[in-house]
Amino acid sequence: MKKAEKNGASDFLETFKKYRSLLIELTRKSIKLKYRDSVLGILWSFVQPLLNMIVLSVVFGAILKRNNSNIICYPIFLFSGRLLFEFFTTGTKAALNSFRANASIIKKVYVPKYMYPTSAILSTFVTLGLSLLCFVCVWFFFKFTNISNGAAMPFNGYMLLAFIPIAILFVLVIGIGFILSVFQVYFRDIQYIWDVFCTLLFYMVPIIYDIKTINTDWIRLLIRINPLYHIISMFRDCMVECVAMNPKNILYSLAWALGSLLIGVYIFNKKSDDLIYHM
Repeated sequence: MKKAEKNGASDFLETFKKYRSLLIELTRKSIKLKYRDSVLGILWSFVQPLLNMIVLSVVFGAILKRNNSNIICYPIFLFSGRLLFEFFTTGTKAALNSFRANASIIKKVYVPKYMYPTSAILSTFVTLGLSLLCFVCVWFFFKFTNISNGAAMPFNGYMLLAFIPIAILFVLVIGIGFILSVFQVYFRDIQYIWDVFCTLLFYMVPIIYDIKTINTDWIRLLIRINPLYHIISMFRDCMVECVAMNPKNILYSLAWALGSLLIGVYIFNKKSDDLIYHM
C-alpha cells in the first residue's frame, strides 16, 4: 500500500515536471488575455487596487468613522483586506471557468487537466504579487506622511512573516478552485451562484469594518468560522499592527486550506476523465 502511494506521488511529480513548461505557457497566456485590449496593460495590477482603496476609504471611512477609531490606519487596513479577498475571488473564478476557456485544446490534445485551473490561479497569483508591490509603496506613503495616522504603524521583523497567510490562502484557492472547476462542467449555474456568494462574502469578512464593532454574538461567530477572516487577520497582524500572529489562526486556516485541497484533488481525480464528455 505504501509502495503504491509512493509510486503515485512519484508519477505525479514526473508528470508535473514533464508539463511544467506548458503550465508556464498557459499562465502567461492567461495574463496576456486578461490585459490584451487594455491601454495600461499589466499596470492595472497597480492602478486598480489603489483606486479601490481610495474610493472605499473615502466612502466607508466617512460612514464608519467612529467605529474605526481603534484602527491604526484605515486605508491600509482596508487595502490589506481587499487585496487578499480580491485574490480569493478572482483566483476561484478563474479556475471555475478554466475548462470552458480551454475546451478546444482539451478536446484535441491530452494534457493533465489540473494544469488548466492551476495555470488560471497562478496567473491571478502573479497579479497579486504585483498588487503587493503597490501595497508596500502605499504603506510607506502613509507611514512617512502620517496621513490617517499612518506614522503609528510599527515597522519591525514581523512584516517578513506576511508570506505565511499568503501561502495558506494560495493553497485554499487551489483546493476550492479544483472543486469549482469540476462542478462548473456538470452544473453551469455554479458560476452565477459563486458570483452571488462572493458578493455576500465581501460583507461577511471584516474588510471594510473591524470585527470588534460587531455586537451580535451569532454574527461574530459566523464571521470567525470563515477561514478568510483568519487569513486576512494574520496578514494585518504582520503588515498593519506588526505583531505576532495568533497560532490558532494559523492552525485553523491551514486546516481549512489543506482540507479543501484534499477534497479538491479527490473530486478532480474522480471526475477528470469524464469531463471531456460533458463539455
